[in-house]
Amino acid sequence: MTPEANLAYAAELIRNGKLVAFPTETVYGLGANALDADAVARIFDVKGRPRTSPLIVHVDSVEMAQTLADEWPDTAELLARIYWPGPLTLVVAKHPGIPDIVTAGLPTVGLRMPAHTMALELIREAGVPIAAPSANRFTELSPTSPAHIPDSLADFTLDGGPATVGIESTVLSLVGQPTLLRPGVIPVDELESLIGPIRQCVATPGEPHPSPGMAERHYRPRTPLYLGEFPGEGKGVYLRIGHEMPEEPRAYAAALYETLHHLDTQDLDWIAVEIPPDTPEWAGVLDRLRRAAE
Repeated sequence: MTPEANLAYAAELIRNGKLVAFPTETVYGLGANALDADAVARIFDVKGRPRTSPLIVHVDSVEMAQTLADEWPDTAELLARIYWPGPLTLVVAKHPGIPDIVTAGLPTVGLRMPAHTMALELIREAGVPIAAPSANRFTELSPTSPAHIPDSLADFTLDGGPATVGIESTVLSLVGQPTLLRPGVIPVDELESLIGPIRQCVATPGEPHPSPGMAERHYRPRTPLYLGEFPGEGKGVYLRIGHEMPEEPRAYAAALYETLHHLDTQDLDWIAVEIPPDTPEWAGVLDRLRRAAE
């Protein structure tokens, strides 16, 4: 099929309650109609994802986001106008029309406008917002190309080439005091320069997570990964900043999952990774590595 036919077919599947893997600039998502509770339930089932972990709802415009929010604060308007489309998810009070399964029963919803032409066209063609976590099994490495997506996870996959950001979006709650729920490639001090102080959030065991990506163990390659350690036994690879991996944090993020997916095919006993600097620019990468490490 032509790219246009593929897009039309994928949109029809979304409208009919099916699952479509689609590209964004961060990672590939596994999408369903965000207003169809049964379709969204399939996402949790095929991924093995606990229903205490909410999904991000992808929109094609600020205006669509506003229809999904019970309240749209001035800070949301400001940040959306600056960072959308892009790798920033804004958590706001949700509209009652969003099924509870999307938000893990929480009164809030995470909204994002992806910066990928194919993702935006898919949402517009389908005519509905799309709920989508990463197109992987729960806790495993996120996919940054179609080749990384497990077989039979989706009913159809749209190929939009490699993801350019490479790790999941920054997630910021704007309900009450602004709170960073998940770091990404947008440094928190950059956001604070626009909206003031932002506090950090830690997930409470046994309760629904306020954001995706807050599981203690997540983003894991099949090969055991060690952060800052060099086991020295067996066959392994040591990834150093400025040598095997890029020196600049955004370039490192863009290469991280692709590198780990590749190493997972090399029959290694371990992967060791030099600890990145503990600075706002590196926070997203460091978070992913800490959750992936043994």
